[in-house]
Amino acid sequence: MLASLPDSARAWFFTADRQLAPTERTNLLESLSPFLREWQSHGRPVPAEATVLYDRFLIVGAHIDDDATNAGVSGCGIDAMTHAVMNAAEAVGVAWVDGLQIAYAQPDGTPCVVSRREFRALARDGIVDGATPVFVTTLATVGAVRSQGLRQPASDAWHGRTFRLAETA
Repeated sequence: MLASLPDSARAWFFTADRQLAPTERTNLLESLSPFLREWQSHGRPVPAEATVLYDRFLIVGAHIDDDATNAGVSGCGIDAMTHAVMNAAEAVGVAWVDGLQIAYAQPDGTPCVVSRREFRALARDGIVDGATPVFVTTLATVGAVRSQGLRQPASDAWHGRTFRLAETA
């Protein structure tokens, strides 16, 4: 996953409003590819890659050498990437959900996206618990995605603390 990037590369997540078909995943990444090849931040090339995980989550990773002056991708560079991601999604006919939504795995493994209020109700009703897999789209680096995984038990993620989800066997 994002093999050409170091662990310290920044990661950005976009959650699709629905599952993507294989051709949609391919078309989304192909549509985004020209931008990623030419991406610059303050005139410096931004080495970047993108991938889709679980047919629902686009991850864009990027890295500018930590030793460079003003290391990292600038706000304008991030805005340009976000604009390119929006255009790629529009070309495929998919929308991105609000970043405050929570994604968890249904019993069959399919990602389901709900509001925080809905997730709290699911926790209260015992439908989700600490063992429920959640998709953690707040990880900051490619290395964190590699080491922790996008999909984690709720009790191991921020969801467990926020919604008081103890691990259940």
